Amino acid sequence: MNQGDSNPSEIFDAIVVGTGISGGWAAKELCEKGLRTLVLERGRMVKHLEDYPTMHQDPWDFPNRNTFTREEKKKYHKQLRVGWAPRPENAHFFVNDLEHPYQETKRFDWIRGYQVGGRSLTWGRQSYRWSDLDFEANKKEGIGVDWPVRYGDIAPWYDKVESYIGVSGERLGLPHLPDGKFEPPMELTCPERDLKEALATKFQDGRLLTIGRVAHITDPGGTHEGRSPCQYRNRCWRGCPFGGYFSSNSTTLPAAERTGKMTLRPNSIVHEVLYDTERGLATGVRVIDAETHEKLTFKARVIFLCASSMASVGILLQSKNKHFPDGIGNNHDQLGRNIIDHHYKLGASAKVPGHLEKYYRGRRPNGFYIPRFVNLKGQPEKDYLRGFGYQGGASRGDWSEAVAELGYGRDLKAQLLKPGNWQIGATGFGEMLPYHDNRVRLSPTETDQWGLPQLDFDVEFKENEYRMREDITRQLASMFEAAGFTDIQTFDEETGPGLGIHEMGGARMGRDARTSVVNKHNQVHDVPNIYVTDGAFMTSASCVNPSLTYMAFTARAADHAARQFKNGVFS
Repeated sequence: MNQGDSNPSEIFDAIVVGTGISGGWAAKELCEKGLRTLVLERGRMVKHLEDYPTMHQDPWDFPNRNTFTREEKKKYHKQLRVGWAPRPENAHFFVNDLEHPYQETKRFDWIRGYQVGGRSLTWGRQSYRWSDLDFEANKKEGIGVDWPVRYGDIAPWYDKVESYIGVSGERLGLPHLPDGKFEPPMELTCPERDLKEALATKFQDGRLLTIGRVAHITDPGGTHEGRSPCQYRNRCWRGCPFGGYFSSNSTTLPAAERTGKMTLRPNSIVHEVLYDTERGLATGVRVIDAETHEKLTFKARVIFLCASSMASVGILLQSKNKHFPDGIGNNHDQLGRNIIDHHYKLGASAKVPGHLEKYYRGRRPNGFYIPRFVNLKGQPEKDYLRGFGYQGGASRGDWSEAVAELGYGRDLKAQLLKPGNWQIGATGFGEMLPYHDNRVRLSPTETDQWGLPQLDFDVEFKENEYRMREDITRQLASMFEAAGFTDIQTFDEETGPGLGIHEMGGARMGRDARTSVVNKHNQVHDVPNIYVTDGAFMTSASCVNPSLTYMAFTARAADHAARQFKNGVFS
């Protein structure tokens, strides 16, 4: 892997900004199609296997029971809004909030990872296809703008991505959650099977439960170069030495490297795309070295923005010139608008009676999934639009349950050696509608340590989201009750957009430059050699995890860009 400074006079075929899930795929596809590609990452270098410092550590190896000190918490005061991350075991893959500030006109929980691999090192790996129900919703309901593509346009690219990264799951035959190219599914636990049966027998609206569809290799006979099947360690977010789950570091970046066509430069903060007014094309990018603060310029025929949704929007907003005084692609005030996410921080938990003679093998890095079952064809309409799904899991408690027994001596020791009772919980992920006034801007006053304007978020949930949240908790409680679970506790915590870590929009896809930023091929309408393929291009949110869709669109866009390049369109 060629690292370091490029010859400033060298013109690359392509530049990819960002090395996360989208950037890794862009790098792989462009390099494999023969384009000499410069890959720029604002964070530090992370090499597969070499730079996972905690991958083999056990719980007792961490001081303070793997919790932060008071001083350490200050560094991650916004990242910690998640609740379950970061922790000392993986904090090196999350940004220090004191070093990377942003502004909140309204609360926005921006969870980030600045390093080679981005958040592909820490993502939840849930991988679901969209359907035409999702691509058609805006048009049918008169919301936002219509997607210029449909499921049939993206299905072959879903096939390509799933086959390459390895997605385990169960085929269901649902029209609103299309099946894919699956490796063998992981197993459900006993309480999860009980819940599955209750949904099938006690509800008449098509509810079902399945194991999550996750980017984990489960077929020991598979052919994933340099990767081994999942070892059920459930230490994924530390970096997997086996390559059991998909990340840019284990999979796409090594593939790009093998071509000999990739130059990777970490610590490179891209802040502007350069534009040739006469040709109407981008010519390269301006970069600040994160360590030295040196200013550099790199040139290329094709630019892929994959810096993560909000960061890519920020780069476009900063790319001002005479033709685009408010940022490239922003002559109609569409850039930075229509920011969306998913609901989070709501759901329910319960106790599960029985099954005390049963346990599970290993630490499954996955949970169950309950697909959307509301506002589907032939069903009565709710008092809100769109839908939601659930992700959750059941497990047995630990020794701490013995504390309440107030035992001592032999009896206490015997109790400590027994697992506790079963418990189950789930979280709802609901769709957020795209609102024109949910936006991100460049702060006019606040800058970061490199002198670049901070992003200022003005994004909020509205009435449709709050109505849906009420139903999410209500429906989950009714399902737990139907399964015979006890001590059911619902929760709906205070949160803001962003915390689903599925922030999207800001440079949405559409047919018209007056109402969108990129076209059906992910090209900026007015500058066709700039492609935006991270979550910024999303026109609506669906209610499923978006990463698989980012990868499919990226592979499709890279194919289009390579053909355009070879035909001399960008010369």
